[in-house]
Amino acid sequence: MQGQHHYKATVQWTGNKGTGTDNYRNYERSHQIIIENKSDILGSSDLAFRGDKTKHNPEDLLVSSLSSCHMLWYLHLCSEAGVIVTDYIDNSTGIMVDSLDGGGQFTEVTLNPIVTVSKQHMITKANELHKKANELCFIANSVNFPVRHNPTAKI
Repeated sequence: MQGQHHYKATVQWTGNKGTGTDNYRNYERSHQIIIENKSDILGSSDLAFRGDKTKHNPEDLLVSSLSSCHMLWYLHLCSEAGVIVTDYIDNSTGIMVDSLDGGGQFTEVTLNPIVTVSKQHMITKANELHKKANELCFIANSVNFPVRHNPTAKI
C-alpha cells in the first residue's frame, strides 16, 4: 500500500464589515489561513476581484506552491546526483483566464529558476534535473495545465 499524507488547514473569513454579504461591495475578501504550529497567512482575493493587494491571494499561492515544490524536488535530485547548488531563485509566472460565467482557470505556469552551482562541469546535469523534478513534484502532478520551465544554471 502506498503511503498517505494528510494535511489540515483552516481558512477563516475576516472581512465582515458589519453587514456580512448583504451587498457584493460591502464586504472585504480578507481571510487568514491557519495551520497548526505555523505562522498565519493573511489572505484576500486578487486586487482585480476587489481584494487587498497587500495580502496573499489564492492565485499567488498556487504559483508559489508549484515553484516551491519544484525547488524542493530539484535540490533533492541535485544532492543525489552530486550537483552542488549554492543558490536558487525562481521568478515564476502564471496565466489565468476569465471564463464567461465569471470564473476562470490557469492555463499555464512557467518556472524560471536561476541556479548557481559550484563547478562548471555541473551545469549540464543541473539543467537536465529540472525535467525529473517536474515529473516528481506533487503539486505539478495535481494540476490540469502545463507547468513549463526556463532554467538557467551558472557558476
